[in-house]
Amino acid sequence: MNSVLKLSPHVVTAAACLVHWGTGATAGDLTVTVSGVKGTQGVVVCVLHAGSASFPNGNGSEVVTTVAPDPAGVTCVFPDVTPGQYTVAAMHDTNGNGQPDTNALGIPSEPWGMSNGVRPRLRAPRFDEASFPVTDQGGRLTITVK
Repeated sequence: MNSVLKLSPHVVTAAACLVHWGTGATAGDLTVTVSGVKGTQGVVVCVLHAGSASFPNGNGSEVVTTVAPDPAGVTCVFPDVTPGQYTVAAMHDTNGNGQPDTNALGIPSEPWGMSNGVRPRLRAPRFDEASFPVTDQGGRLTITVK
């Protein structure tokens, strides 16, 4: 004997919402500690890239935060980061001009660092070598600027 269970539309909607909420990705804070800062001039800039399209030069989709420099170390916090692969670049903008200053060869002349400690000598870092996972719990990362 087969029986058919009839559910009201309200029960079906409630069940669908519970399934969606149970599998939805949550966002956590990403905390980046920046060490190696020398001096208190300018600002420390941290840039979060969510994909290779915005990395390394940016396309407007990256998230930027700035903090006052402190030789004891500084912390950049990116709130509510959705789980995924990211990179973070940090720079001590010593003159506070809002630009990454470079020498005649295009090499950065201000202290900078990258997630995973990536520092290629004659090229810009690649997203795949500097990226790291962020979970629904967020994450913690340390970058040393040199």
